[in-house]
Amino acid sequence: MKKIVTTILCSLLVITVACSDNPEIDNGGGKKPGTITSDNLAEQNILRAMQMVDSAMLYHFKGEGMAMSRFYNPYTKSNANRDGSDEKGSVWMYTSSIEAVNAILHGLKAHKEKGKAELYDKNFNRYSELLNKLYTNAAYYKGTFSLTSYTQTKDWSVYGVDRGNAKGTALVEGIHNVYDDQQWLIRELLEAYKLTGNNTYLTEAEYLTEYVLDGWDCVLDSNGKEYGGIPWGPGYVTKHSCSNGPVVSPLVWLSELYKGKNDEITYKYIATDNSRKSATVKKSDYYLKFAKAVYGWQKTNLLREDGVYHDMMGGCDPNCDVAYETVNGVKYRKHTNLRDRTGTPYSYNCGSMISGAADLYRATGENVYLEDGKKLSDASFKYFAKLGLNVPGYYTYDLIGFNNWFNGVLMRGYVDAYSSYKNASQYIDTFQKNLDYGYDNFFYRGLLPANLLVGWSRENVNNRLEGMFTFAFAAEYATLARYEIGRAHV
Repeated sequence: MKKIVTTILCSLLVITVACSDNPEIDNGGGKKPGTITSDNLAEQNILRAMQMVDSAMLYHFKGEGMAMSRFYNPYTKSNANRDGSDEKGSVWMYTSSIEAVNAILHGLKAHKEKGKAELYDKNFNRYSELLNKLYTNAAYYKGTFSLTSYTQTKDWSVYGVDRGNAKGTALVEGIHNVYDDQQWLIRELLEAYKLTGNNTYLTEAEYLTEYVLDGWDCVLDSNGKEYGGIPWGPGYVTKHSCSNGPVVSPLVWLSELYKGKNDEITYKYIATDNSRKSATVKKSDYYLKFAKAVYGWQKTNLLREDGVYHDMMGGCDPNCDVAYETVNGVKYRKHTNLRDRTGTPYSYNCGSMISGAADLYRATGENVYLEDGKKLSDASFKYFAKLGLNVPGYYTYDLIGFNNWFNGVLMRGYVDAYSSYKNASQYIDTFQKNLDYGYDNFFYRGLLPANLLVGWSRENVNNRLEGMFTFAFAAEYATLARYEIGRAHV
C-alpha cells in the first residue's frame, strides 16, 4: 500500500466534524476529501472511526436521555424525516451506536496490546464513559410484560422496538418486541463486559439470553425431536435467519466465559410425555449446547443450494396466528408448522453464521464448522459483491433498505473467519477500499454518504442519512483497525 502522509486537520479528542461547512460537492471526483490520513493503516482506521462516531453523536443524539434522531442531513443540517418530523431511531438503530463504540474500544485495546498505548490512553476512558451512558439510556426502550411460551408463563423486562416516554415504559407485548433486537444487544453487552469487566453488562446479557432461549421451539415431533428454531418475536410464528444466527456467537462466548467453572443454570424443557420439566446443568455446557442447536437449525432449514441463507421459514399451517394449547390444565404456546423457506438472502444473515461457524470451530475444534465458514465466506462474496458496478476495480454491495448495516455484519464475519481462513482477506479488503474511496472523495462534515462509491446527491434534500449507517461505517473502520493489527503480527 502506498505511503500516506500524516495530516490530521481536525482534533479527535473532542467532538469533531469536517473543517468546512461549505455544502459544495462534486460527485465526479469529490471536493471534500477526508481530513485524517496516516502512514499506519490500523491507526488511520481507528482515528476515522472515532471521528465519525463523534460526529454521529453530535448530530443524532439530543438531551440527557440520549434520544436518537433516526436521520441527519449534513447539507440542510436537519434531523427531519420526509414528513418534517424528528423520527426517533428504533432500539436496533440505537444499538448500532453501542456497536460502534464497542468496536472502537476493541480497536484501541488491540493497539495497546501491540505496544501502541498512546491512542488507548487518550481515548479508552472517554469511550467507556460514552458506552455506559448509551447503555443507561437504552432503558427508554425497556418495558415489562407477561409471556406464555412453550414451557412457562413468566414476566420479562426486555427491549421494545420503539422508545418509550420514560425509562421502563416502552411497549413490549406481542409484536412490540422481537428476539433479534435482544440478540444484537446481547452481543454488544458481552463485548462491553469483555472490554470493561463491568459485571452489569454480563448480568443483563445472560438475562436477555434466557429470554431469547425461552422462545426456542422445544415442542417434540413424532420422533421425539425438538422442532427447534426461534420465531422472529413472541408475537410471531415465522422463524427467521435474523432471529437465530445472531445468537450463536454470544452463546459460544458465554460458554467460554464459564468454561472450567461450576456455575449452573436451571432451564425448562418438554419431556416425551409432553409434560414440562426442569433440568440444572453447568452454564458452559448449556450455552454451547444451544449454540450448536441454533446453528444446526438454521443450517438445516434455511441454507440455499447456492450456499447463502434464505430470510425465513414461512408458510404457516393453518395460519400465522400464535396458537396455544392446554396441558395438564396449564396454558402453553403451541407449535406452528412452517412449510416454506423463503425470502431474499441478506448479507447479515450470512455474516452472523460465518461468525458463528468461526466461534464454534474455535470452541469445539470440529472441522465441520471450519468448512462451513469457508464455504459460506466464498458463497456470500460471490452472491453479494459485484465488481465494477459503480467504480472500476471496486466491489459494490447492495444498499437498498438497511443493507449498509447488514453489509457491516458480513464484513465482521469475514474478519472472524480470517484466523482460520486466510482467503477471507481478499473479501475484507473490498470493504477497506470502499470506505477509503468514500472518505477520500466524499467525506463531509464528519460523515460518509450512504453510497460510498457514488457519493452525495446534487439535490441537498436527498442527502438525509440514517444514523445507523454512520455508526456502521465507524464500526467497520474500527474492526478493520483491529484486523490490520492482527494481520501485521501473524
